Amino acid sequence: MPTREPILNVPRAVTLSAGAMIAMQLVMSVLPFDTGLTLFLTLAMIPARYAGAAAELPGGYLAAVTSFVTYMLVHGGWLHLTVNVLWMLAFGTAVARRVSLASFFWFSILCGVAGALTHLVFHWGEMSPMVGASAAISGQMAAALRFIFFARGGPPGRVPDFAHVPLAPLSQVLRDGKVMGFIVFWLALNVYFGMNAVSFGSGPDSEIAWEAHIGGFLCGLLVFGFFDSIRPAPDVSHLR
Repeated sequence: MPTREPILNVPRAVTLSAGAMIAMQLVMSVLPFDTGLTLFLTLAMIPARYAGAAAELPGGYLAAVTSFVTYMLVHGGWLHLTVNVLWMLAFGTAVARRVSLASFFWFSILCGVAGALTHLVFHWGEMSPMVGASAAISGQMAAALRFIFFARGGPPGRVPDFAHVPLAPLSQVLRDGKVMGFIVFWLALNVYFGMNAVSFGSGPDSEIAWEAHIGGFLCGLLVFGFFDSIRPAPDVSHLR
């Protein structure tokens, strides 16, 4: 009898990433308010740290270094977290099936750091904290665009085997109408949400960090080729 594939066949890298973010949100939700706020600010990316306020903020000078990574673990609430987890399931899953566990994490962290740096440039000296894995997931989405639109059609009703689709060179990606249409739509959506202060959190400083999204996206689009470990499709011609 033919075996059925599980409905949720999520790669380990995505499961671990989602688990870490959910665990952090659970911790934040059970801590006393003052303790939770201190932890939140210690882990968050706060541009004011780099304009002379590091010593006065939770985490001190150490957080000025670590928050480039730790901000990705914290979210502005369960809605913010849920949106990011679903977004990562959609695009991070395709990426995780092409690369090793370590490569997935290093690639995602690099995109997250690029997003934080972009946010820092546009919000230098501001006290509002930025949190969430959106920049890293934007990078995963950009990486996925380099192969999901170039998958050949398979049997009807079957998802293409993205793990074996050749990675398209940037020149081809930027000439493809479907990819560019998706990118333009996504960029316009981010700018619109950012300019109109749309929020997934519950506080006044929880607006969408659209600059970080774009920074992470551009990083993912440019550097994924250095992490991609595509394997050639198995030869099954002898089974036909």
